[in-house]
Amino acid sequence: MARIPDDEIQRLKNEISVERLVTSFGVELKRHGAELIGRCPFHDDKTPSLVVSPKTNLWHCLGKCNIGGSAIDWVMRTQGVSFRHAVELLKADHPSLAAGEVHVVKKGTTAKLESPVTTDADEQQTLLSVVEFYHKTLKESPEALRYLESRGLTNAEMVGHFKLGFANRKLGLTLPDKNRKAGADLRGRLQRLGILRAESGHEHMNGSVVFPVFSLAGEVLGMYGRKITPGLREGTPLHLYLPGPHRGVFNEEALVVSKEIILCESIIDTLTFWCAGFRNVTCSYGVNGFTDDHRAAFQKHGTRSVWIAYDRDEAGDAAAERLKEELDKLGITSHRVLFPKGMDANEYARKVTPAEQSLAVLLNKAEWWGAVKKKPAAKEKTSAPEPTPEAPVEPIPLAAPIVNEAPAPVISMAAEVDIEVVSVSAANDEIVMRHGDRRFRIRGLGKNLSHDLMKVNVLVSRQDEFHVDTLDLYADRQRAAFLKRAAEELGLKEDILRKDLGRVFLKLEELRDEQIRKTLEAAPQEAQMSEEDRTEALALLRDPKLLDRILDDFAKCGLVGEESNKLIGYLAVISRHLESPLAVVVQSSSAAGKSSLMDMVLAFVPEEERIQYSAMTGQSLYYMGEMDLKHKVLAIVEEEGASRASYALKLLQSEGVLTIASTGKDPATGKLVTQQYRVEGPVMMFLTTTAIDIDEELLNRCLVLSVNADREQTQAIHRLQREAQTLEGLMKRQERRELIRLHQNAQRLLKPIAVVNPYAKELTFPDSLTRTRRDHMKYLTLIRAVALLHQHQRSVRTTTWRGKTLEYIEVTPGDIAIANRLVSEAMGRSLDELRPETRRMLLLIDEMVTAQCQQLKIERNDFRFSRRDVRHHTGWSATQVRIHMDRLQEMEYLLAHRGGRGQSFVYELVFERGDNTSKPHIPGLIDVYDSNLTDPEGQLAGSKRGQNGGVTEGWRSAETRMDTGSNGVFAPNHENSTSVEIDENPVVAAHRHNHAGVR
Repeated sequence: MARIPDDEIQRLKNEISVERLVTSFGVELKRHGAELIGRCPFHDDKTPSLVVSPKTNLWHCLGKCNIGGSAIDWVMRTQGVSFRHAVELLKADHPSLAAGEVHVVKKGTTAKLESPVTTDADEQQTLLSVVEFYHKTLKESPEALRYLESRGLTNAEMVGHFKLGFANRKLGLTLPDKNRKAGADLRGRLQRLGILRAESGHEHMNGSVVFPVFSLAGEVLGMYGRKITPGLREGTPLHLYLPGPHRGVFNEEALVVSKEIILCESIIDTLTFWCAGFRNVTCSYGVNGFTDDHRAAFQKHGTRSVWIAYDRDEAGDAAAERLKEELDKLGITSHRVLFPKGMDANEYARKVTPAEQSLAVLLNKAEWWGAVKKKPAAKEKTSAPEPTPEAPVEPIPLAAPIVNEAPAPVISMAAEVDIEVVSVSAANDEIVMRHGDRRFRIRGLGKNLSHDLMKVNVLVSRQDEFHVDTLDLYADRQRAAFLKRAAEELGLKEDILRKDLGRVFLKLEELRDEQIRKTLEAAPQEAQMSEEDRTEALALLRDPKLLDRILDDFAKCGLVGEESNKLIGYLAVISRHLESPLAVVVQSSSAAGKSSLMDMVLAFVPEEERIQYSAMTGQSLYYMGEMDLKHKVLAIVEEEGASRASYALKLLQSEGVLTIASTGKDPATGKLVTQQYRVEGPVMMFLTTTAIDIDEELLNRCLVLSVNADREQTQAIHRLQREAQTLEGLMKRQERRELIRLHQNAQRLLKPIAVVNPYAKELTFPDSLTRTRRDHMKYLTLIRAVALLHQHQRSVRTTTWRGKTLEYIEVTPGDIAIANRLVSEAMGRSLDELRPETRRMLLLIDEMVTAQCQQLKIERNDFRFSRRDVRHHTGWSATQVRIHMDRLQEMEYLLAHRGGRGQSFVYELVFERGDNTSKPHIPGLIDVYDSNLTDPEGQLAGSKRGQNGGVTEGWRSAETRMDTGSNGVFAPNHENSTSVEIDENPVVAAHRHNHAGVR
């Protein structure tokens, strides 16, 4: 077995604190001069006799035990394990090994290191786990890495590619003893597989570097172990395999990619060639180890020629002669690689350096052992005759690295591209070209819209032979590999194919450049709208009752109730045309209808102006196109799905632009460079969430809409769902498509235009809380969104600034009145720091308490109720009741009293609503009706014939549909007229009714 290096043992003794180990075992140490003393846990110690010396990092029992030592000795004594096992435990960084006072220490039978093999794994999973464990051990074992280095196997990729490992008995230490059921099962399975020896239970390949043999499917078929411990007793075998017949072919993937194979005598010789750049190499398992698996693999993969690189000794020469005859029978030609007498591939490569060149020389000078007659049924190639024994040819070196190779000839761009383009199919993205008897089929050119890339799928064929691969024609290595393999498959010289590929490349560049030019010149496609559709959409936008029309159309499309939420959602998506759009979060419990609200609002947005995702990664927004989000709606179905992108979303909402610096590769030089990505806004964000607690940063930036969960709303939804099953419902679905098309066309006619609020200085807003700084901007943006929606009912005004003409429309008092009502609905219940759902719970509890107190004729402060009472009254779930009542208790709306039984609680309501508590409102907003605001023409907004500025009147609130009456709008010539007729404004009147006395 591999010996633990002395320096490693000394490092553990010096670096692992004995004091820490002793105290972690439960021994209390006290200072006694320069030493520490405590009671020895290994005998009944009434007076402290255990001495720990921090200076020397040693311990000793001066009493009955009379034992001592280092940290390793302490672990051996306390855990009942061997010296090696104790070292492994300390290396695994388990200083706290046991606790409690244990005076009789027995040998442990449970594994104290984590086992890589699980009890429920099958045999193949077990072998894979062992290979992974050995592989990890190798990377942590300097002696094994030094051995590989001594054999010249220093390629960093090799260890990981072939999963080389090292067996140092550590695997056995991770397994429970065989006197436990788990240990017996695991050890029995490993013995059946040959990992552990049947007679002793020791690791079969202990002290060996392990080379696993994999199938193409990744299964472990075998293992080879090479002992590396010096000074082994005479007769100890240095080469080990798993018991049983040899299975599989080492590096079988070489047979898949090449028809010419180098065959070595051992795995180490194989890796010698592999590290030198000759990847088409495999091995037999010794001089007599060419197995049926090798024969089957050579025939299956169509191996045509084998370079036999066996050792140059008597046994190797004899085995090579036998193998040559066997290959002849398989129809495979052969060559004998002649190393100097007595040498093998590994020794030769280490002595004659560099190995890349010395091995290439031997492959070129390999002794040709003649060609094999082809079977009569085999089809002869027409390119060149096969060499005969009388006329031997010089073999071509196999996959050797190109040493001092002259660069490929450069084809002038001015040269004539004399290649026939047979067909160009845009539908299949396929191009077919011919030159002589060679045919090239190219696919995937349509995806290349950059001058720095030409990644395509190329199939080159000649008669019945062909080669196909996907490569970037700008990458020299990929081109070289393609040409080499294609030349092998087609039986042509590489120079011929290189010229062909050059012609193909120039033609593809020409087609690619034309494709890029057409893409850049193409104007952005806009949705086609007939004149009839345009007229219909414009009539909707100019309708004096536009908001009523919007609400009616929502209802016809199947969205009942939620009047304010629908209008706010509609205005919010319209605000995408402003420089600082609104953002909306729809909050509700699951199945309450938040997704239906969002989907219906988004349905009215043109498809080209909305982007909808279920989830987003943290970096996804940064790598969108620079203008992909500008003036669009970004909708995310569930706010939790955007949690990883929340930082980017907040930045985009606040700053209106995202920038990120990222490392990328320069296509010209291949060097890493810093690249900047930029995504421009503004963008309107629309999210839904079931979370009861919303992120404060998100809450500050968004309007939070709460879905109506009342029973009446549920009943209305049920009626609509039943109606959808009828013939009338079928007809309404047809009408729904027409309405969606109408509103999408109407929104296409809305364009970004500046909105000026001439009444901004007269507006008021609450200022008692810091968060109102952002809420105030939401209010102002909502006013502008109302005006923007009615842009086709407003005169477009112009002004000159620094020689530039600016166009804009103006806000009217009617816009402010509508915004006041909507902002009260959306924010009136949030400024008191109660979430909408929590406030609904408070009002429902107040309703229950009021009714019960009236029935029982008692005072409110004498009435007690439980959570069960609240669940029964509200119909809410236990989780909802618990969360919202806890919040109300925390904010002192509820007072908890201990109940009469056990630890239960009853509650007292310390809140009583006033006359208008049930109606959401924001105190301190300007009363448009009672104010002295004037419209752009100078008329008073507060007069009985108050100007509405063309804004829709009579839109219904969540409770009632207001009486419309007559209203004033701009004259028919909306774009040019500035004169208005004024009439009573029911919206303002309703606002005055709800906010009487508020200034």
